[in-house]
Amino acid sequence: MCFSLRKDILNHKNICYFSFFNNSDIFFMIDIYSNDHQSALKYLKNTKVNIYSVLIITGDFNIRDSNWDPSYSFHSFHSNSLLDVMDSFNLKLSCTNQQIPTHYSNNDSDLNLVIDLFFL
Repeated sequence: MCFSLRKDILNHKNICYFSFFNNSDIFFMIDIYSNDHQSALKYLKNTKVNIYSVLIITGDFNIRDSNWDPSYSFHSFHSNSLLDVMDSFNLKLSCTNQQIPTHYSNNDSDLNLVIDLFFL
């Protein structure tokens, strides 16, 4: 396999877009850090790219939502945008059988969160 970082297709400081070849097929992986302003998510939503064969998108999306965190009872309007973007890649949220935190706080008074997500 041959991996390449592809800034020619998606060029955002908080998005790592990788392509890899397996025999003659090309596939893509995307890793995202979405800051508190959701700039990476907005970039993906507003950028028209024809990307096929994305196998996985993963990252720290900084979106708390009851859809993936049962300890959180609210719905974020950012989660709708996130799910719309993932749907445009034909990817679905991957959840474990046990909902466990994906981000552990260094401060004992802060809650552990589910903000790091995988879409397959």
